Amino acid sequence: MDGAGENYHRPDAKKVQELNDIANKLRVHSIQSTNASNSGHPTSCCSAAEIMSVLFFHVMRYKLDPPKDASNDRFILSKGHAAPVLYAAWAETGLFPVKDLLQLRKMGHDLEGHPTPRLNFIDVGTGSLGQGLSNAAGMAYVGKYWDKASYRTYCVIGDGESAEGSIWEACAFASYYKLDNLVAIFDVNRLGQSQAASLEHNTDVYRARLEGFGFHTIVLDGHDVEALCKAFHDASTVKGKPTAIVAKTFKGKGIPGIEDELNWHGKALGGKAEAALKAIGDLIVNKGPHGMLPNPAVNDAPAVSIANIKLSEAPSYKKGDKIATRKAYGSGLIKIGNSNQRVVALDCDTKNSTFAEDFRKVHPDQFIECFIAEQNMVGVAIGCACRDRTVAFASTFACFLSRAYDQIRMGAISQTNANFCGSHAGISIGEDGPSQMALEDLAMFRAVQGSTVFYPSDAVSMERAVELAANTKGICFIRSSRPATPVLYDGQEEFRVGLAKVVKQSESDKVTVIGSGITLAEAVEASTLLAADSINIRIIDPFTIKPLDKDTILAAAKATGGKIVTVEDHYPEGGIGDAVAGALWEEAGIVIKKLAVRDLPREWTFTSPLETFGIDRNAIVAAVKGLL
Repeated sequence: MDGAGENYHRPDAKKVQELNDIANKLRVHSIQSTNASNSGHPTSCCSAAEIMSVLFFHVMRYKLDPPKDASNDRFILSKGHAAPVLYAAWAETGLFPVKDLLQLRKMGHDLEGHPTPRLNFIDVGTGSLGQGLSNAAGMAYVGKYWDKASYRTYCVIGDGESAEGSIWEACAFASYYKLDNLVAIFDVNRLGQSQAASLEHNTDVYRARLEGFGFHTIVLDGHDVEALCKAFHDASTVKGKPTAIVAKTFKGKGIPGIEDELNWHGKALGGKAEAALKAIGDLIVNKGPHGMLPNPAVNDAPAVSIANIKLSEAPSYKKGDKIATRKAYGSGLIKIGNSNQRVVALDCDTKNSTFAEDFRKVHPDQFIECFIAEQNMVGVAIGCACRDRTVAFASTFACFLSRAYDQIRMGAISQTNANFCGSHAGISIGEDGPSQMALEDLAMFRAVQGSTVFYPSDAVSMERAVELAANTKGICFIRSSRPATPVLYDGQEEFRVGLAKVVKQSESDKVTVIGSGITLAEAVEASTLLAADSINIRIIDPFTIKPLDKDTILAAAKATGGKIVTVEDHYPEGGIGDAVAGALWEEAGIVIKKLAVRDLPREWTFTSPLETFGIDRNAIVAAVKGLL
């Protein structure tokens, strides 16, 4: 199973010197660029210089045009604060002029303090620590199981960030799925931001932990170019398990008086730069252009199209029948999976509740079980979606996605097109209690930059939400519900992002009522009760809470005397009511009554949770009459 270094060709002395020279040039660039901006992390760059040199000029196979070619090896710098050394490596390949490195952190320039995909050689944004290995595992999974291609994935991880649990979630995932095309490189430079990292240079503990997680593990001197060359070769021969390289390094390597010293994290060298540059420069034998070219990529990644994905057939529900939208989510996934083999579903051992299980039964090779590790699932989904190789849908209970909010936030920075479905929304799930109830999820996803937030109210709109999400740029969130709700629309109904539906209206409507999911069904029932008192209401199904259809809602409000009631199975902060109020805040003569869950739910068997928390049909009736 493990490689034994067979067929290894040791680099000759000239090649070793060239790689050492490049490593020191990377140090020089890192010091110069951070000094030019008076900001950055030069010492964190210096510890990784040999790792970067060997990877980019001896190990990785890639082309520069384009740098994110489908067949290129992948590289993720999880310790994103060391961005200057990554930028320097790409500049030394010839991708862009070395002089541009001096624009680091300058206003209007894309060489930011931490990497983002504004740069054409970056797949995912990093800098919020502990996330890169999950992204790398998603890329490696695609390469091994779907692309079945030669490209490999490399991820450099800081020792400080290995305190994050998400790193070990990713390790468990990579080992379980035997990702032998993945190499995790731990840059163990001993020092954190404010003190030494917990394990300092105790590489035996790193080895034991990584071997315990099922990694082929190599411990070495991270500044030894020859040792690194051999380790990466050995990793390429390992079958059936991922490889971890534990590289013992020194923070600020090569800088006199600063190497392996505290209190230099995140600081440009300032007046000490000149001496540092001379000391490092004196180590460089070939001070001119190195002339080394990347190893060519193996062009065997298949052509993939993920454009214009459609349901394989229209929804076929009967109006009035009661179907849970979580059930329709599984049906919608199956249908888009029928029409495109690059649709991928991920779940965290809740697939029989989210109904991703239905997709797995029909398309088992397009499903990834991530077990109970939501942070890693989100990171893997983002990795799977990179380079437009797949259309990823990740699902779990909506409340548990809050655990992975930082990964989701970083997904927006990464310009990902990953999609998320949160089931079991709100108090309507019943007696499971508040730990299982998503009452903050709409606010959470509305706050994500560039996101689209779907809240389908019936089975038809759910299937169409899945179809639309598959074709919508940026992060999409789909909220699904546990209770069955009546089918409102026929299968040919057209749905669009940002287009609300008027579910019920008349010429004599007195109030506009806006609800989604279970509360829209309650609004329909409330309209019957109100009609008995000769009060007609206009009912709006927003379909997407972000973007919200302001025009339809404003027209309805004006037709009903400016009176609006919003009703939602969500806390009042950041949900439907706030979305409506935010859209209409500049409009005169509008009064909005917000019905929402205003108390902390308790765990008991509800006779009627909607009634208990004032979001049922009777509460809507009372709110409408109160406005009148």
